[in-house]
Amino acid sequence: MAQGTVQVTHGGASRWRRRSGEYPTLSAALAVAGDGDVLSIAPGTYRENLVLRHAVTLRGPEGAVAGSVRIAPLDGVALTVRASAVVQDLYLEGADRAAPALLVEDGCPELSDLRVHTRSAAGIEVRGGARPLVRRCTVENPAGVGISVLDGGGGVFEECEVVAAGQAGVSVRGGHPRLERCRIHHSTGAGIAVTGDGSGLEALGCEVYEVKGTGVQIAARAVARLTDCSVHRTSADGVTLDTDAVLTLAGCDIHDIPENAVDLRSRSVLTLSRTTVRRFGRNGLSVWDPGTRVDAESCEIHDSTGDYPAVWISDGATASLDSCRVHDVPDALFVLDRGSRVDVVDSDLSQVRNTAVSVSDGASAQLDDCRIREAGTGAWFRDHGSGGTLANCTIDGVQTGVIVTKGADPVLERCTVSSPAEAGFYVSAGGRGTFTACRVSGSSGFGFHVIDGCRTTLTRCHTERCARGGYEFAEDGPLAEDCTSDASGPRLAAQAAGGATAAGAQPGIRTVTAAQGLADRADGLPGQRHAGPPGPPAADGSGAADAGAGAGAGAGAARASGEVLGQLDALVGLDSVKREVRALTDMIEVGRRRQRAGLKAASVRRHLVFTGSPGTGKTTVARLYGEILASLGVLERGHLVEVSRVDLVGEHIGSTAIRTQEAFDRARGGVLFIDEAYALAPEDSGRDFGREAIDTLVKLMEDHREAVVVIVAGYTEEMDRFLTVNPGVASRFSRTITFGDYGPRELLRIVEQQAEEHEYRLGEGTGEALLAYFTELPKGPAFGNGRTARQTFESMVERHAGRVAQLAEPSTDDLTLLFPADLPAPAAAH
Repeated sequence: MAQGTVQVTHGGASRWRRRSGEYPTLSAALAVAGDGDVLSIAPGTYRENLVLRHAVTLRGPEGAVAGSVRIAPLDGVALTVRASAVVQDLYLEGADRAAPALLVEDGCPELSDLRVHTRSAAGIEVRGGARPLVRRCTVENPAGVGISVLDGGGGVFEECEVVAAGQAGVSVRGGHPRLERCRIHHSTGAGIAVTGDGSGLEALGCEVYEVKGTGVQIAARAVARLTDCSVHRTSADGVTLDTDAVLTLAGCDIHDIPENAVDLRSRSVLTLSRTTVRRFGRNGLSVWDPGTRVDAESCEIHDSTGDYPAVWISDGATASLDSCRVHDVPDALFVLDRGSRVDVVDSDLSQVRNTAVSVSDGASAQLDDCRIREAGTGAWFRDHGSGGTLANCTIDGVQTGVIVTKGADPVLERCTVSSPAEAGFYVSAGGRGTFTACRVSGSSGFGFHVIDGCRTTLTRCHTERCARGGYEFAEDGPLAEDCTSDASGPRLAAQAAGGATAAGAQPGIRTVTAAQGLADRADGLPGQRHAGPPGPPAADGSGAADAGAGAGAGAGAARASGEVLGQLDALVGLDSVKREVRALTDMIEVGRRRQRAGLKAASVRRHLVFTGSPGTGKTTVARLYGEILASLGVLERGHLVEVSRVDLVGEHIGSTAIRTQEAFDRARGGVLFIDEAYALAPEDSGRDFGREAIDTLVKLMEDHREAVVVIVAGYTEEMDRFLTVNPGVASRFSRTITFGDYGPRELLRIVEQQAEEHEYRLGEGTGEALLAYFTELPKGPAFGNGRTARQTFESMVERHAGRVAQLAEPSTDDLTLLFPADLPAPAAAH
C-alpha cells in the first residue's frame, strides 16, 4: 500500500515506449519499467519489498525534503538490486533481524544520498558479483551490521557514514570493497572487520571512532590497506590482526586508545609508513607469536597514557623500525622470549621514563645509527641468551647508558654515551658483552663499571670527564685492550696519588675487589655517601636491581649497626624518619638481648611503608635500613633490590606471578623496595595484572616472612589507597614512615655538601641568596626536594663555568667560588 504515486518516464527509442505514466505502487511501476526508464516517487511511505531487475533510475522527486520517500516494509528486504540501476534520495527502513534493509546482489548500480535506518541483520549488504558505487549514504542499524560485503562482493563506498551499528560498522567476509572518505562511528563491535581467506579491503581517508570494541579488526588470512585514515576513541584495541592477517597502514593516525593501539598475533604481518600512534593505554605496537612481523618506516609512537612499553615484541615475533621516533613513553622497545627480534635503523628514542631498549629471555635487538636521549636506561640486556648488536648509536642524558646482566651477551660497536647520571656501561651478575670503540663522556659515575667477575671484552674504548673514574673492574673480570681514559675522575686521581695502579695495568683502568667496591659505593641522595652493598645503578624508572648486584655483600664484613646509624644521622633533615628507624632498631636489638637471656622477645614486623614526595631520601634510608638489619643478624645480606610496576607486572596471564617471584628471590636476605607501589593497583584497573602482583607478594611475605623485608613507597594519598586493595596488605606492614619535604635550610645544606664534595665554595652572600631562593621556589608537583637542590647546584656550576671561561688567567678563588649571580632563574629548578 502506498501513500503517493510513481511516475515512470520511459527511456526507450520507440515513441510508444517514451510515453509516461503514473502508478499507485512501486511494484506496479517496476513491472512495466525497463532499462533506462526513470521512476520518480512521490513523497510518502511505501510498505513494499522492492526488487530492481532492470537498469532503471529510482529516485525521489526533485526538490523534495530529504527522507520524504520512505521504503518501509513490515518484514523482509526493503530494496533488492540485481542490475546496474541508479537509486537516489530514498529513506530505507528494515525490521527483519534475518535480512538486510538494502541488498545488492548483481550488477554495478549507483546508489547515492540514501539514508538507511533499520533494525535488521545489516543496513547495506553486497554479495555475489555485485560492484556498486555508493555515494553519500548514511546507515544506522543498532541491531546489526552497518555495511556488510560478502561472498565475492565489492564496490566503492564514497563519503558514506555508518552512524551506529549494533555489531561491526563495516564487515567484510569474502568480499573486496573500497572505502573513500567514509566515517564509521558509535558501533558496538569492531568499526571495520575483515575476516576470512579471500577477504580484502582498501580504505582511503576514512575515520573510525567512538567504537565500543576494536577500531579495525583483520583476521583469518584477510588482507587490508588503510591510507590516510584515522582510528581513535575505541573502548578496546585500536587495530588488531590475527591468524595470518596482512595489513598496510600508510599515513594513518591511531590515537586515544585505552588498550593496545595495534595488536598482532598468529603469523600476521603489518606494514606501516608515515603513521602516527599516540595516546594509548597499553602498548603502541603489541607483536606476538612466531611468524608475526611488523615493518615500520617513518612512523612516530608517542605519549603513552599507561605504564606499558610502547613497542612490545614477544613469543618469537619480529619487528623492524626504520627512521622512526618513539618518545614520551614509560619504555620504548621491550623484546622478550627466544626468537623474538627487533631491528631498528636511524631512529630516535627519547623522553623514556624507564628503559629505551629492554631485551630479555633470549630475545635479540639490532640497533644501527640510532639516538637514545633522556631515558632512565638506554639499553638493558637482562639475562642469558639475550643479546644483539648496537652499532653507531648515541645515548645521551640518561641515568645509565647500557646495562648487561645475568649472562646476556650483546655486541656494541662505536657507541657513545654522554652525560649519564650513573655509569656509561654497567655489567654485573654474570653479564658478558663485547664493547669495541665505545666512548663515555661526562659521566657522574664511572665510564665502564664491570663487577661480579663478568667476562666482558673491551677493545679501543675511551672515557673522559667521568666523575668517579673511567673504568672500574672486579678482579678476574673483563679483558681490556687498547682502552684509554683522560683520567679526570677523582677515583683515578686518588689512585695515582696512592700508587694503587697495579703493575702492567692499563692507564685509566682500575681493578677492585668486592670489598673495595662496597667501600666506594655512592648513594643517589645529593652530597651523601654510604657503604652499603652495591646494586645496579638507579638505571631507570623501574630501578630494578639485579640478583648478583649485592653478591659481594655477603663476602665483605658487615658494618656495625652503630656505624650505619651514624651515617643515617648524618643525612640532611629527616628527623622524624631517623627517630622511627632508631625505634625499630632498638626494638630489634632489645629483642635479641631478651632471647639471649632466655626471655620472650616481642615480635617486630619489619616491613615498612614509606610515604612522601620524590627526592626525600626514601631509597637511601631503605638501603641503610637493610644494612642495619644485616648488622643485627636479622637479614643475611641486607642488600637492596629496587623494583617498580614494570618489573613485576607481565603482559599475559601467569607472567606477573613469575616476575614477582623472581624479584622476591633476588631480594632474599635483603630488602625488596617497591617504588610507586600504588601503580600496582590503579583506580581503574580493568584487565590490569597489578592485582596479581600484590596477591603474589602478600603470599610470599607470609611464606617467607624471615627471608625478605619489603618496603613499599610512594605518595601519601596514593599509598593509603594501596593499603586497602588486598585484605592482607595492610596487615603485613608494621608501620608507615612519612618523609616530609625538605625546608629551605635543609636544601641549602645539601647544596653546601655538593659544593664541598666537588671542591667548590659558597662566596659571600651566596648562602643567604640560596636560602631566599629555596624559600620562594614553588613547591608544586614538579618539586624534587633533594633532586632540586642537586639540580640547583649543577645549574650554578654551569653558570659559574660560563662566567669564569671569559677570564684569561682565573685565580683559585675564581675557579672555586660560587656567587649569587650563579643562581638559576626559579623556573629552571623544576
